[in-house]
Amino acid sequence: MSAFVRLQKILPQHLLSRAAGRLAASEGWVRGPLIRAFARAYDVDMAEAERPDLADYRSFNDFFTRSLGPDARPIDPAPGAVVSPADGVVSQTGVVQDGQVLQAKGIRYSFEALAGACADPAFEGGPFATVYLSPSDYHRVHLPLAGRLVRTVAIPGKLFSVNATTEAGVEGLFAVNERLVCAFETDAGRMLLVMVGAMIVASIETVWDGPASPYRETVVTEHDQSFEAGAEIGRFLLGSSVVLAFEPGRVRLDDTLAAGSVLRMGQRIGHAETPGSGDARV
Repeated sequence: MSAFVRLQKILPQHLLSRAAGRLAASEGWVRGPLIRAFARAYDVDMAEAERPDLADYRSFNDFFTRSLGPDARPIDPAPGAVVSPADGVVSQTGVVQDGQVLQAKGIRYSFEALAGACADPAFEGGPFATVYLSPSDYHRVHLPLAGRLVRTVAIPGKLFSVNATTEAGVEGLFAVNERLVCAFETDAGRMLLVMVGAMIVASIETVWDGPASPYRETVVTEHDQSFEAGAEIGRFLLGSSVVLAFEPGRVRLDDTLAAGSVLRMGQRIGHAETPGSGDARV
């Protein structure tokens, strides 16, 4: 286990995150230096932002969850296209196998533990993809397919940072950290989208009403709300990763999608299968 992971295990993760959250929400004098330092350290590209001037943001959180210009992320228009829910890098793809999902080389974790009350054996053998959002990325999350939100499960948990080091060093990382599991019904069957929180601010926000993050208890909420493909559904405040899962034989992820693939929200990552067109990619 790396020293970085060992340090996170002993740190007061929630206390640090709450303190950082108050700082990030501040609209006082500290916001300007904080925003400029972050943008410089992570080489944030502001040319795509709806508000490209750093001085226009009222807080660090306002800057971090910045919206993009209307043409910055076109949604792939192909019929049945499955699009990336976020900017980021693919950390893993594969299928749900024996009730487990691949986290890192040689490490798997429980799909049931990840999804909680949204877990269903119907996802066995279906494709999944995990997308990691780096600090410099656009941090809003969008829907890969048009669908109807039917259930969310807010699950409290740890707040380990999410990167290659912790993925290799923390067993069941995505099923250990705080997360919001969103279940959708689509024309291509059921789809799960899991927003996984991480250390520091650790806040997950959605466009619908729900429990405030960080979560204090598991909360299951039933919904009936429809969204178009590419619609914004939530955002991270210094968070982390999105895990997607689909039923087998209903969605095929592109053969080019693999660990290390760089994604932009709205680009095609797969397509909905028509009956008899083949099985999900393994």
